Amino acid sequence: MIDDQEFQLRSDEALRNLHNALVKASDEYGFDTDFGGALTIEFEGPPAKFVVSPNAPVKQVWVSAHMKSYKLDWDPTRSEFVLPDSGKSLKQLVEEAITSQLGEPITL
Repeated sequence: MIDDQEFQLRSDEALRNLHNALVKASDEYGFDTDFGGALTIEFEGPPAKFVVSPNAPVKQVWVSAHMKSYKLDWDPTRSEFVLPDSGKSLKQLVEEAITSQLGEPITL
């Protein structure tokens, strides 16, 4: 288990990296993204909003997308946040959620 300070550093870095990838893809795929503590991804058609946020008390990154909540844990062997049951990374999870929303495959 990581301590509070390491969680803060790792989650900030993960969300910042994801936001940078989303900014690059947003013009091509037609969605908006913003990062200010939590990361948001918004779509006009069909309308939707995904939220990626750190949850410090439980040391997880939470993703809310398609009326579901995903809780990712830090995996020190992979140096990234992953879904415990599937092993999907944060980036993979968000790519799949956006792909499902847009109906076309995207790559971040």
